[in-house]
Amino acid sequence: MSITLRLVSLMLGGLLMFGLTSAKAADAQEGSAYDYSFTTLIGENPLPLSQFKGKVILIVNTASHCGFTKQYSGLQKLYDDYKDKGLVILGVPANDFGGQEPGSSDEIAQFCKLNYGVTFPMASKQVVSGDEAHPFYLWARKTLGFGTAPKWNFHKYLVSRDGSLIDYFNSTTSPDSDRLIKAIDTALEQSNIQK
Repeated sequence: MSITLRLVSLMLGGLLMFGLTSAKAADAQEGSAYDYSFTTLIGENPLPLSQFKGKVILIVNTASHCGFTKQYSGLQKLYDDYKDKGLVILGVPANDFGGQEPGSSDEIAQFCKLNYGVTFPMASKQVVSGDEAHPFYLWARKTLGFGTAPKWNFHKYLVSRDGSLIDYFNSTTSPDSDRLIKAIDTALEQSNIQK
């Protein structure tokens, strides 16, 4: 009898643990990218992500003096190729990693425009890592898991047409990588647009 009670107790404990784990996973999915806002790089005007409802958003923390800075070219090409299909790229300058974005907003904007012809939206400089990160980055880390937080410049988050996070891509994932392009194509094909 005591073995049976132990077995039942273990099964109930397992079910309870599964329920708690599922509840935590559900909590992590609460909200959407549309709940967050940045400010524009120039003018520091509000830049709410909700203005991009119905579009796919690629959010990239950027830096002007990094080994990955040349990704600006690929990001601009990606934007040119996909903006009419519904892709928005949002650059978020950050000085978190190696002090590789020390410039002012004007210096960053000029650098991006002159060197890479950047025309996609750029936010003002933000903290993107650690507990003091911008609220979007805290939410993304909570939603996708701790290991998905930016570990260097040019980390990418892909947001669906309904504002949910689809996936993340490490700094080494170039803008023209097959994995990223496939994820963008799939996200753009989804028809469940919420307005």
